Amino acid sequence: MSHIFGYAVGLDMTRRDLQIQARSKGRPWDLGKGFDASAPCGQISTASEVRDLKKASISLLVNGETRQASDLAHMIWSVPEIIGYLSRFVMLAPGDLIYTGTPEGVGQVTRGDRLEARIEGLEVLSVRID
Repeated sequence: MSHIFGYAVGLDMTRRDLQIQARSKGRPWDLGKGFDASAPCGQISTASEVRDLKKASISLLVNGETRQASDLAHMIWSVPEIIGYLSRFVMLAPGDLIYTGTPEGVGQVTRGDRLEARIEGLEVLSVRID
């Protein structure tokens, strides 16, 4: 069986209010990660459609100002290593998304903010916070 991997720009959003409230009560804080529109994802490109993404700039602009900027070369594990590790615990299937983390600079966004997430070589993801 052959597997086709793809890449896309995604945003892994967190509702800190729900996360902190649950954590302070010793409860799971999955609602702080799994709310409506918590993980927008851009256009998916197959691995064969894009250049090698071991090294590519990554950034997030909020209202046109850079909030986060780094390079994929700073990732601790490669994409194949991440897939291999996760496959030991869950069955991965076509359509599954794996969000791999974020560079420093995480911060609050508010209604009306416009976010532009970029990974060099992939389609830009543009999101407006409603």
